[in-house]
Amino acid sequence: MRFLQRKLAHYTEPQRIEKMGLYPFFRMIESDQDTVVTINGKKVLMFGSNSYLGLTNHPKIKEAAIEATRKYGTGCAGSRFLNGTLDIHVELEKKLASFVGKQAALVYSTGFQVNLGVIPTVTSRNDYILIDELDHASIIEATRLSFAKVLKFRHNDMQSLERQLKRCEQSKVKLIVVDGIFSMDGDIANLPEIVLLAEKYEATVMIDDAHAIGVIGKNGSGTASHFGLTKKVDLIMGTFSKSLAALGGFIASDFETISYIKHNSRTLIFSASATPAAAASVLAALEIIKNEPERIQHLWEVTNYAIENFRNLGFDIGNTVTPIIPLYIRDNIKTLTITKMLLDEGVFVNPVVAPAVSKDNTLIRFSLMATHTKEQVDVALEKFEKLGKKLHILS
Repeated sequence: MRFLQRKLAHYTEPQRIEKMGLYPFFRMIESDQDTVVTINGKKVLMFGSNSYLGLTNHPKIKEAAIEATRKYGTGCAGSRFLNGTLDIHVELEKKLASFVGKQAALVYSTGFQVNLGVIPTVTSRNDYILIDELDHASIIEATRLSFAKVLKFRHNDMQSLERQLKRCEQSKVKLIVVDGIFSMDGDIANLPEIVLLAEKYEATVMIDDAHAIGVIGKNGSGTASHFGLTKKVDLIMGTFSKSLAALGGFIASDFETISYIKHNSRTLIFSASATPAAAASVLAALEIIKNEPERIQHLWEVTNYAIENFRNLGFDIGNTVTPIIPLYIRDNIKTLTITKMLLDEGVFVNPVVAPAVSKDNTLIRFSLMATHTKEQVDVALEKFEKLGKKLHILS
C-alpha cells in the first residue's frame, strides 16, 4: 500500500457511524423529488429538499426537457466557448438577466462552477476578497483559487466587515461575497448595510443567491430585489438546482463584466456546457414562476407556520426567517440519532454534524417546499416533539 492509501485508510469515521446504525448520507431515493418520496419501498415525507418551489416534477418542465432532448440531443459535446453554445443557452441568459434586473448573464454547468469560475477571474494578486464566515463551501474553494488576499468577517457582523475593509488598500479591488440566504442557518444577509459599507470603501458586492432565487424578492428574483438594491449589487449568482428544477448556474452583471468573465473564466471555457434538457427546464421554470405567483405565497405560508410552531415546541431555530429552518441539537450523536428515528417514523431530514459545523452547533436542516401542506408540516411537528422529548432535546 502506498503512502497515500495508508494515509486515507486512517479515515474510518463513516464506518464507525455505520456500525452504530446511524449513517445518514447517500440514502437512496426511488422516486421523484416531491413532498413524499420512496425509500426502501416506503413512503416518506421529504423535508430535506432544496426544491423550494416544488417544480422538479412539474409536467411543463418535464415536457420541456423531453422536447429539448429530442431537438438537440442529450449533450453539447463541448464547452460554451467553442461548439457548446445553443440558441436556448443564449435565450436563457437573456431571460435570467431580465429576471434579476441586470444587463447580461452567463450560464455555467453547475452553481459550484460559477463561484469557482467567477471569483478568481475578477480578482488578482494584491486584490482583496471579503467573505462571511458562514459563506457556502463553493465560495471558500473559489477564494483558494485566487491570488487575492482573503479576509473573513463574522457572520452578518457589519462592524467586523468594516474592520476588514479598513485593512484593504484603497486602490485595489475589494470584492465582498456573501450568501443571500445562508444555506444552513436560513437567515438573510444584511445587504443594506453591506451596500453602504461597499460605497464607503469603494468595494464591489457579489451575492450568492443559490437559496434566494424563487424564495425572496419580486417574483422570487433574489436578495437584491428583496431589499430594492438591484442597482447597488454588482454581481448576482444563482443556481438551477434549487427553485429552478434543473442543474447549472449563472452569473449576472453589466455587459462589460460578463464579457470579461465569458472570455477568462476557466470553469466556463474548459467545461462542457449545460445540457439542452437543463436549459429548457430552467426556461420553463421561469415561466411558471412568472405565471404562478401563488407558489411563492404558499411557500411563505407554510414557512411561517412551521417557524412559529417549532418555536412554540421549544426548539432552538436560531435567526431563520426563510424556508430553511435549522433545529439546533448541539450534539453529534443525538443529531444522527434523531435523523435515523425520524426516517423510521417516515420523515426525511438532513443532519449537519461536525466537522461541517462545530460540535456545539450540530443541527437538523428542515426545509420546506411550496408543495408542502400544513397537514404534512403537522405530521413532522408531531414526530419532532415526540422524539425531541424522548432524546431530552426538549424538556
